[in-house]
Amino acid sequence: MDLVRHLECFVAVAEESHFGRAAARLGMAQPPLSQRIQRLERELGVRLFDRTSRQVTITKAGVLLLDEARALLARSDALMATARRIRDGESGLLRAGLSADIGGETVAAIMADFRQRHVGVELELHELSTAQQLARFASRDLDVGLIHHPCDITGLELGPVLRRELGVLLSRAAPQAALGEIPLASLSGYDLVLFPRAGAPALHDDILTTCARGGYSPATVRHGQGSSFVRGLVLSANAVAFSPRDVHPSGDRDPDVVWRPLTGAPLAWRHSVAWPAGHRDSAVSTFADAATRALRDTAGASADPPSRPLHLRPASEFWL
Repeated sequence: MDLVRHLECFVAVAEESHFGRAAARLGMAQPPLSQRIQRLERELGVRLFDRTSRQVTITKAGVLLLDEARALLARSDALMATARRIRDGESGLLRAGLSADIGGETVAAIMADFRQRHVGVELELHELSTAQQLARFASRDLDVGLIHHPCDITGLELGPVLRRELGVLLSRAAPQAALGEIPLASLSGYDLVLFPRAGAPALHDDILTTCARGGYSPATVRHGQGSSFVRGLVLSANAVAFSPRDVHPSGDRDPDVVWRPLTGAPLAWRHSVAWPAGHRDSAVSTFADAATRALRDTAGASADPPSRPLHLRPASEFWL
């Protein structure tokens, strides 16, 4: 019996509570799926599901075995990934994701550190939003990534959570540009340039909620990420944008745009390296350590106090 394949069938039926949906998810017909579940039950000596004509319900024994099955599947995936890298030798590949707001100096530091400490694996970096990284983790097309919180971290393991405080980019001609630091409430009347919500929905909503609580409710939220595009909107659309200082190191030298800290540092990007649970091999560990060091050394990131959630929160908590 192919235990791994049979366990995949068990987990799929348990999560879908329906043989038809589980079969579609696994790309197989329903009768062979039912046969595999029956054979697994015979091998284990326990009944995993109670079946009726209308529903499939996992049994108590099934519930107790489900976490073990998931853990075995995760370890199987990790073993296969490690074996591929060993087999490929110096052409081994680590697929890693970074969000667009990571500065160039930080990207370069991550790559240099990784190459120095893990010569035998090629680091393939992809610029991906948090949502895109989570989707690729689910499809097993990404090995490790640097994500924003809060987000859905189910099934992931995390490195240390680091905080990059956000300031505001605004036109040098704006009255607030003369201030050493800017209260959120003083930005009333300006539109806000923010990353597209689809890239990190919970973070997007969290930022707007914090702004509203701080007395700033932008009339219009404009979406943009590229530094030149954001700069153009700030200059031409009576808008401001939030950014860590390391992404705009020339803010004080730019003749038209300035960067200023926010009073009380109410906003921050919160990052951590993430990877699928049970998939931490030496290459993933090396990347996690390199990314953590680079954020601290080149982006001024610091340890985030464990006072804010990492998991998604109910939508009703936003905009209070």
